[in-house]
Amino acid sequence: MKIDETNIEIIKQLRRGRKSYKKIATELGITENTVRSRVNRLLSEGVIEISGIVNPEEIAGHRVVMVGVKLATMNLVTKGAEFSKLKGVVSVSVVTGRFDLMLVVLLKEGFGLLEFYTEEVARIEGVQSVETFVVYKSYNLKVPYIL
Repeated sequence: MKIDETNIEIIKQLRRGRKSYKKIATELGITENTVRSRVNRLLSEGVIEISGIVNPEEIAGHRVVMVGVKLATMNLVTKGAEFSKLKGVVSVSVVTGRFDLMLVVLLKEGFGLLEFYTEEVARIEGVQSVETFVVYKSYNLKVPYIL
């Protein structure tokens, strides 16, 4: 799918959450049907996803950590996909630098770092080391509520 300027403007309009197609059409000077068909196509092709996201700092007992993972293998894409399926994992990125993968993980009371490492990460073979970065204060960090 070609992402043109109209698609970019529609995506920008949806950034703060659901907005009526009529309002978007009026602001962009296009028809409501154009907005609807473009949003449906963006959704069906996996370009965008409309979902509720939360500020984890506002939910009592929840915390976000970032985890750097060093692997004993160079099969980064396969290992990244494995990590993405673990409980609490919001996102996984294959990165450059001293780590192979960077994870964003949502934790809560009863499912903290110890549980994440002993119950989830321990199931994945080929992990050489991990380093945890606890987020104490964030700006603009919103995550899907996945727990």
